[in-house]
Amino acid sequence: MKLLPLSLLTLSLLSSLSFVAPAAFAEDMAVKKMDDILVTTSGMTVYTFDNDTAGKSVCNGPCAANWPPVAPTGTPSAPFSVIKRDDGSPQLAVNGKPLYLFAADKKPGDRNGDNFKLNIWHVVKN
Repeated sequence: MKLLPLSLLTLSLLSSLSFVAPAAFAEDMAVKKMDDILVTTSGMTVYTFDNDTAGKSVCNGPCAANWPPVAPTGTPSAPFSVIKRDDGSPQLAVNGKPLYLFAADKKPGDRNGDNFKLNIWHVVKN
């Protein structure tokens, strides 16, 4: 008789574990890996800025108009995190480096911002 309740409990626990998404790229993440780079879920290329430091974006004002920050969705897990921008808004980061889009990229797959402006903007490669 005790075997049946234990079996049901075990089955219940195992079935709940099957819905856990992979750590770095859960379906509700703002970014995903495509080919050799990170892109948003809509396929737009994601960039980092050499002048940023881990956990801090220095791209504000007009810079952020040209390089919009990637807003987090869901709950990121390592190597992803959320940083707080100077205006208080959240921004997705990878290994502490803030992530951006480039306003001149008009369609999925565009990489117009790679090595832009003295090679300080870079596509995030995996």
